[in-house]
Amino acid sequence: MGKLTVLALRVVIGMLLAGSVFVQAAMVPLLGSDLEGIDTDLAYPVAAFLVVVVLGIVTAQVVLVCVWRLLTMVRRGTVFSHAAFRYVHIVIGAFVAAALLVFALGVMLAPGEAVAPGVVLLVGGVVVAVLGVALVVLVLRMLLAQAVARDVEAARMQAELAEVI
Repeated sequence: MGKLTVLALRVVIGMLLAGSVFVQAAMVPLLGSDLEGIDTDLAYPVAAFLVVVVLGIVTAQVVLVCVWRLLTMVRRGTVFSHAAFRYVHIVIGAFVAAALLVFALGVMLAPGEAVAPGVVLLVGGVVVAVLGVALVVLVLRMLLAQAVARDVEAARMQAELAEVI
């Protein structure tokens, strides 16, 4: 991966992290005050929805930080090592947690007449999509495992060849 590509991705990740912190600090409280002012038929308190939103943002931030760390490993040429698995596992866990949060949101929206059933069904579709992304990352983890195994084998063979020579 080229230096320009890594730099561009870091700029994007930095902007996304800054934007997510802004949303947590400024927009979520405003959303809470807006929702408190309206009369809804929601079965759960507004605070429960805000907790799900904040935790969802946290899962996105965790993924962004892990991708940043993996980019650092790419730049150093150490991404094909066992240390990379820690970050990949955290990314998978964050996507699963995000899917559970979206499912919780769907459960909170389902009772009552405040939200149409089609919206709840769309939220269920988002759950499946987020779990699909987690599965894609799991497949990429398997590819990383194969690459690490081949890298270890190549290093072993090179060491044996060096002994012979």
